Amino acid sequence: GRLIEGSPSDLDELDHYIFAGRLDRGRPLRALVAGGGTGDGLIMLAQHCADAGVPADITYLDVSTSARTVAAARAEARGLSSIRFLTGSLLDLADLAPGPYDYIDCCGVLHHLDDPTAGLRALTGQLAAHGGMGLMLYAPYGRTGVYPLQSALRRLAKGLADADRLALARRLVADLPEGNWFKRNPLVADHLSGDAGLYDLLLHSRDRAYTVPEVFALAEDCGLAVTAFIEPVRYAPESYLHDQSVRDRLSGLDWPARAALAEELSGTMKTHVFYAVPRHRAAQAVARPDAPTVRPVLRGLDADALARSFKPGQRLAVECAGVKLRLSLPPLTGAMLPLFDGGTDLQSAHTLLAARGTKVSWEVFERQFAQLYAALNGINKMTLRA
Repeated sequence: GRLIEGSPSDLDELDHYIFAGRLDRGRPLRALVAGGGTGDGLIMLAQHCADAGVPADITYLDVSTSARTVAAARAEARGLSSIRFLTGSLLDLADLAPGPYDYIDCCGVLHHLDDPTAGLRALTGQLAAHGGMGLMLYAPYGRTGVYPLQSALRRLAKGLADADRLALARRLVADLPEGNWFKRNPLVADHLSGDAGLYDLLLHSRDRAYTVPEVFALAEDCGLAVTAFIEPVRYAPESYLHDQSVRDRLSGLDWPARAALAEELSGTMKTHVFYAVPRHRAAQAVARPDAPTVRPVLRGLDADALARSFKPGQRLAVECAGVKLRLSLPPLTGAMLPLFDGGTDLQSAHTLLAARGTKVSWEVFERQFAQLYAALNGINKMTLRA
């Protein structure tokens, strides 16, 4: 009964970062979940579409019949009839389930392939020209200690059956010396969740991690452009720097360089969740807070409660994937937040503020909204609809 939500493939997210907030919600969304596993992303996307009244035609593809059985049972329990279930490899997508697809989800799959580039090209070949993808790849720095231990287990567990490999891995992890990087890494806990987590983390036969520059290079090789990393604030190097003389050195860096620097400064990124579109659409894919008709969408926030507790000059304290931040919010935050229900555009919000006794010029309103948007979009709590 619990809906597991996250990124990628949240409907508001993909609308914002792929369709510039202009997703036609009356037209069937043709989507593919490639390597859908037991269905977390699949069920979330299908349920979001059902809740929003968006007609959907979703194809699930995975090599595992066991995983497919679980995913199908979850869909049946929720009465989600928009999903077609297929068994097979995404490398055979052109034959098994040809596109074009408006949206493709591939989360935690490509980094387990012999040739991740070939895998992504197979997906890109079935992507509609107006479409985009939501992807997740492992990142190296937050997984410090994992790869030496994988190598050690390949030596020690060679020739053993899976059950014996699992038992050996558990004994090895329990016996690691205090100085071992895996033992000292508090970010890695997959092996504590059960046999599946342990196997995937330490015994998988193919596993590679991507730095930010390697993510950009992979996308480029496959004719794609990255439009966003989630959460955006984690990929802003100023999130990690407080010394102004050091922050001043950031000027002149383009977005890929800034994101790469943020990864190096953070040291905690275990995965990269990102959206990508065909290169020709890169400049038009992301919604912008620059028109009176833009409709802000608050995500996972109690707007009324935050508005009641907000005091001008107050900073919003948040923790985002281990990064502790104090975000500056504009004086009009308390008055603005309750107006942003996903259906009210900026022009109407400005009019409503005046009707409720808060009269400011459009220029002041627009400037303060831009500051609020920068803060809340950075922590993935606000997206936009056109």
